[in-house]
Amino acid sequence: MLARRLLALAALALLAACADEDSPEQQVRAVIERMERAVEARDVGDVVALLSSEYRDAYGNTADDVSRRIRGYFIANQSIHLLTRVEELAFPHPDEARATVLVAMVGREADATGAWNLATELRTFDVVFIREDGEWKVSWAEWR
Repeated sequence: MLARRLLALAALALLAACADEDSPEQQVRAVIERMERAVEARDVGDVVALLSSEYRDAYGNTADDVSRRIRGYFIANQSIHLLTRVEELAFPHPDEARATVLVAMVGREADATGAWNLATELRTFDVVFIREDGEWKVSWAEWR
């Protein structure tokens, strides 16, 4: 009987540790979720707020460039739905995280006739997050 209680207590302690919302892993996963919600809401400001002021991507874009590109994407796609899956998340340094995120994007392309077509893409994003002033921000990205 005592063994069962100890096992149950250990299981509860393990679950509590895994659910630590303040862990760096949970914080980075929360940023990924906020990015997903911001894109689906078509909110350029919320997307850009998650980018580091030092953001650069593999294609030479800055945060300002991303802001302009995202506005165009939002104009072309009046409805956006994302499915994301974190494939890998590592912390090579205490204030740096590296993630590989698989993103399925489904958008509705607007056209002049009022008809619409579904635009779908499946992309893999490699993302580097850094902790700036206590908050995780995207500092670099590459997609394929």
